[in-house]
Order: sequence, then structure tokens, then C-alpha cells
Amino acid sequence: MKKYTKWFLFLIVCSAIFLSVLDLFIVNVALPSIKTGIKGSDADMQLVIVMYIIGYASFLITGGRAGEYFGKKKVFLTGMLVFTIASLSCGLAQSAIQLNVARFIQGISGAFMVPQGMAFIPALFPGEKERIKMLGIYGSIAGTASVIGQFLGGLIPDLEIISQSWRLIFLINVPIGLTAVILGFKYLKELSVKTNGKFDFIGSLLLMLTLTAFIYPLIQGRELGWPVWSIVLLLFSGVLLLAFIYYQKLNIMKGSPLLIDPGFFKNTDFRIGLLISLFYYLVQDSYFLINTVNLQNGMGLSSARTGIYFVCQGIGYVMASMFFTPLVARYGKSVSLTGSVIMIAALLIHLVVFNSDHTPQLYIGMVLFVYGIGCGTILPSLMTISLKSIPEDQMGASSGIYLTLQQVSVAMGVAIVGGVFFSKLHHPVVAKQFAIAYKWATLMNIGFLVIVSVLLLLISKTKQDNS
Repeated sequence: MKKYTKWFLFLIVCSAIFLSVLDLFIVNVALPSIKTGIKGSDADMQLVIVMYIIGYASFLITGGRAGEYFGKKKVFLTGMLVFTIASLSCGLAQSAIQLNVARFIQGISGAFMVPQGMAFIPALFPGEKERIKMLGIYGSIAGTASVIGQFLGGLIPDLEIISQSWRLIFLINVPIGLTAVILGFKYLKELSVKTNGKFDFIGSLLLMLTLTAFIYPLIQGRELGWPVWSIVLLLFSGVLLLAFIYYQKLNIMKGSPLLIDPGFFKNTDFRIGLLISLFYYLVQDSYFLINTVNLQNGMGLSSARTGIYFVCQGIGYVMASMFFTPLVARYGKSVSLTGSVIMIAALLIHLVVFNSDHTPQLYIGMVLFVYGIGCGTILPSLMTISLKSIPEDQMGASSGIYLTLQQVSVAMGVAIVGGVFFSKLHHPVVAKQFAIAYKWATLMNIGFLVIVSVLLLLISKTKQDNS
């Protein structure tokens, strides 16, 4: 296969991760415009984010397995087509109910198309070094999509192209999705289906219910002050998890197909890579939460100014990912360790710069830029560390596990770190309380990144186990 053809096909499958991450972030800044456009409530706007995350996270493992049973190309194209139709439905929605149902379908379809996109990488680039490089680029595309999403989410609603321009944040997916479906149908070749037996629908249902019962109260519980129902639902998710594990053990005894193959966790890189990703993603979104609140409510900056500062972080991310991603194949975990150290140093500087009423605004932008460099250095390589030694035929299922853990970790980080932050704010809230709350929450994030660094050192000392 010619090199340019590989890259062309790579761009087609990358459309899945680009669109799925873009739609996760693009709504954040646009929520006020969406709320006005559909005459929704604050609760409706929370669900615009929550429904997408639940649909996406709850079906990622199922989506990864589906490709192994029904064909990765078929599942990829079906997921992309449904995602495109759901995006069109979001853009045309006339009520909050219509919008949130479409967002849920968006999340589910994203969960089916993304693991297939990742599964095509080892088929397109079978060499180990080349595969490591492309996994890193794939990860950097995901991070870049998050930056573009936040930028477009702030820009598009202010454009006067059409009435209620916020609809364009969903409608822009339609030409991209249709193009990916047409090109994928014409040029992608179906990968061999090696899995025998029936698809585990009961296991998929149990896992979906478990993740939904865990993620929904994690996101909504903190917002609502942890009502009783949220605690009960979290406990019930533990019961469902035990039921899922018991069902998987029954399938092992029967010799029936498994939704999550325990054999994946015999791979040393995969095990430790998941742990590293767990602690990193505890920091990822909780950082944006506490800094957004602190910059606006604690330091008195406008939302527009806050958005500009986060663009500085995004620029740092994109620049670092472009420079460091090609180095992952050569220097491996050293690149990731460099990124985690930069992030820790940047957060320590945050504690000084973001704790003063007289901090020059240029300093704030510079600190966020440095933090973005750290993120852009480590984030693209996390996926590579976890999946680099996974066999080609297991890439879809293992990537589903990885991405599910990613989403669960993000929700946990927002709940845990955000919970610490808001617990330090007492009524009536005064400026000094924000400084204290920010210090404790940021120290917690620094602690998580220290654990990431230690795990990176550990993985460098372990022998690779590709069994």
C-alpha cells in the first residue's frame, strides 16, 4: 500500500475521534446561546453535556466488541452515519427534550465508531515504530479537537450567518460525517472478523447499566449537593458491577464469548497504561472546572477574558503535540515523563500567580501556555503506552476499555477535585475562600500527577509482556 494511501485512509478513520471529542467540548461555551434558543432550563443545559457523556462512555466497550463480531468497517460506517443524523437532529431541535435525546444518540454512535477507527491503525501501519507514531498522532488529534471545540463553541454562536447560529455547532458535523461515510465506504477495506460465537448482549446491557448508574450521579450529584438518590444510585452501580463480574465468570465456565476478556490485563503495558491514564484524567477536566470558577468568581475576570486565557493553553497544547508526538516512537516514556513534570511545575506556579489580585494578566496567559505545553507533551503518548503492544485483532475491544476508563476518570475527577474545591467555599462566599479552595484542589491535582510520574518510572522498569 502506498504511503499516501495509508495517510488518506488514516485521515478517514481519524474523523471518528475528531468529531466525537469536538462535540464533547464544543457545547461548553455555547450553552447560554443554546439555552436561549430552545428556551431550556439550567437542568436541561446540564443534560446537554451529561447525556452525551453517558451514551459515549456506557457503550465504548460494547462498540469495541461489536466491530470484532460484525466487521469493523460496517460498524465504523454505521456509527458515523448515525452520528451524522443525530448531529443534524441536534441542529434542528426545537425543544430541550429533542436536543438531549439526539445528544444521547450522538454519544452512543460515537462509542461505536471511535474504537473501529483505532482498530484500523495497526492494519494500516503494521510496523511497531510506525504504529506507535500513528497512535501518538491519533491521540494528538483528539486533544486538538478539544481545543478547536472550545474555540468554535465560543465563536459560532456570535456569528450572524443564520438565525440562532448556535445550531451550526452541530450542523458542521454533517458535511464532515457524510464525507467520511462516502470515502470510507469506497476506500476502506473490511478487516477480517476472527471472533466466533454470539455477541454478548446481556453482558453489554449489564455493563451499560453499571456505567450509567455510576457516571450520572457522579456528574449530577456534585451539581445538586449530593442528594440521597445520587448516593443510592452510586451504591447500586456497585451491585450491578458485581452482577456483571458474576455473569462474566459464568461465561468463562461455559466457554461463551466475553465482553471484557481478562486476557487483556495480562499485558503489562496495558495494565500500567490504564493506571497512568486513570490518574491523568482525574486532572484533565477538573483543572478546567476549578480554574474557570477561580478566574471568574475568585479573581473577577470576565468570561470572555477567561476564554482567551484558555486559548493560550490550547496553543501550548497544539504546539507541543506537533513537536513531541513524533518523538514518542524514539524516546518512549521519557516524553510522557517530561510532560508530567512540566504540568506539575506549571501547577505550582499556578498557586502563586492565581493567588493574587494584582497579578499581571500577561503572566496568567504565560502560565496557561506552559501548562498547555505539558498537556500536549504527555496526552498524545498516553494512548500509545497503553495500546502499543496490543495485538491487531484486539485493538478495537482494548481501545473501548481504554476510552471507557478515560471517561469514567474524567467524571471522577470533576466530582472529587470539584467536590474539594466547592467544599471550601462557605456562604457568604468571599474572595479569600476562593484562594483557599483553589489551593487545596490544585494540590490534589499535583498529587495525581506525581502518581502519574511514579507510574511512568515503574513502567519503564517492567518487562513488556505481550501475552
